[in-house]
Amino acid sequence: MSVLSVECIRRLSLGVRGVDDVFPGFELGDFFVLYGGAAASMSFTLSVRCQLPIARGGLACPCVFVDGGNMFSPYAVAETARECGLDYRKVLNRVYVSRAFTAYQFSSLIMERLCSILKKTKARLLVVSDVTSLFFERAPAQTEARELFTKVCTTLSEVATTKQIIVIATYFPEGKSRQSLFFETVLFGKCTVLVKLRRKGKLLNFILEKHPSVKPFDMDFTVDTASSSAAMEA
Repeated sequence: MSVLSVECIRRLSLGVRGVDDVFPGFELGDFFVLYGGAAASMSFTLSVRCQLPIARGGLACPCVFVDGGNMFSPYAVAETARECGLDYRKVLNRVYVSRAFTAYQFSSLIMERLCSILKKTKARLLVVSDVTSLFFERAPAQTEARELFTKVCTTLSEVATTKQIIVIATYFPEGKSRQSLFFETVLFGKCTVLVKLRRKGKLLNFILEKHPSVKPFDMDFTVDTASSSAAMEA
């Protein structure tokens, strides 16, 4: 009987017992999209949890964080590190942040520089924050913006598969214009896993909308429970 290597089964868990019982976690080779009001905070949490040992649901590796929306929060990362019982300074030093301020910079970073960054850092988690925002704020012409965004999403999907890393993009819907609907259709079509995260008071609503092997489900858990669970597992 063959034995699966640790590399084959490596995945990143949320560290929340209720969700981890039904959600297999973030697996190498998948392109995830997290959207909704709580997507940003979850991306910070995962940037920390990926640094945990494999036995504790982490990847034992650093994270590359491509900050498309200028929203990276070292304070949120440091707080999560403390909850996990980790040295926040070491954690922050292992989150490699790259910022872009225009759609052209963002596209160039993803399509031309990303592979070399991943190779240099040896990161197994790539987080791309607010993936559509720059294509609205300082976007090129509509047609060119659509072409660039489609190429970006294709590249993220290919990087996840060929480099066998986890790619997580956060997305915050901006109305229902034709342009936003186009971006959403492309993004949701390219990703392999789609999760909506909504905060409802002290509850965090986790909705799995798309997954290659798990049926969609909807689950609430308390923020306090999530923090306590993370601290207990560290």
